[in-house]
Amino acid sequence: MSDLFPLNVSGAQVRRRGKVLVGPIDLTLGSGGVTIVIGPNGSGKTSLLKMLHGILRLNGGQIDWACSTEEAQRRQAFVFQTPVMLRRTVLENLIYPLRLLKLPKAEARAQAEAWAERIGLSEATARQATVLSGGERQKLALARALIRNPDLLFLDEPCASLDGRAMREIEAILQRAVADGTRLIMSTHDMGQARRLASEVIFILHGRVQEFGPAGGFFDQPETPQAQAFLNGDIVE
Repeated sequence: MSDLFPLNVSGAQVRRRGKVLVGPIDLTLGSGGVTIVIGPNGSGKTSLLKMLHGILRLNGGQIDWACSTEEAQRRQAFVFQTPVMLRRTVLENLIYPLRLLKLPKAEARAQAEAWAERIGLSEATARQATVLSGGERQKLALARALIRNPDLLFLDEPCASLDGRAMREIEAILQRAVADGTRLIMSTHDMGQARRLASEVIFILHGRVQEFGPAGGFFDQPETPQAQAFLNGDIVE
C-alpha cells in the first residue's frame, strides 16, 4: 500500500453560484498528527474539509495525494457535525460499513460489539440509533468511521453541541485513534479543544489560509493580527 501523504494543495478553489466558498488554497500536509482548522463562523472551515475530502468539486487548482485519488478516498472517512444515523440498531450501524467491505457476518458482528464496548455503548447495541442522545450519536458516528481503520479521518466540529463529559469521551476516542496511527484533520470552534489536540493549526479567514504551522508557535505567538484577535476572543472581520 502506497503512502497517502504528503498531500499537496495548489490553488484549489470551490465556488458556488459565483461566490467563492474557499480558496485559492496552497497547502502541504504531511503524515501523522492532528491538524486543527480554526476560524470565525463562516470562514470556510467546513468547505475546506469537504474540498480536501472530495465532497466538494474543485472549480480551480488541484489536490494531489501521494497515491491515486481513488485509493486516497477509499482510505479516509468523514464525521459530520450532525451525524446521520441509519434507521437501524446501534450494532447494525456499526456492522454496516464492515459488510460494505465484504467482511463475513460473524467477524463484522464481533468487531461491531468490540467497538460498541470501546465507546461505552455495549448496553445499547439493541437500541435504535435514532433515539440516542447527541453525545451517543456522535460517539457512534465516530466508531462507524473508525471501524474501517481509515488512514485519515476528517471531522467537522464533532463536539459543537456536546457537554463537557461527552466532549471528553470523544477526545479520548480520538487520541486513541491517533495513537493507533490514524491521521486527523478536524475543525473546532473550541480553543481549549484545539490546544489539547492540535499538533498543527490552520487558521482560515474569508475562505483563505491566513496562518499554518505548529500548534505551539501558533498559540504562543501568532503571526497575524487577525489570528491574535481571534485567539483573544475578539470579533474578526
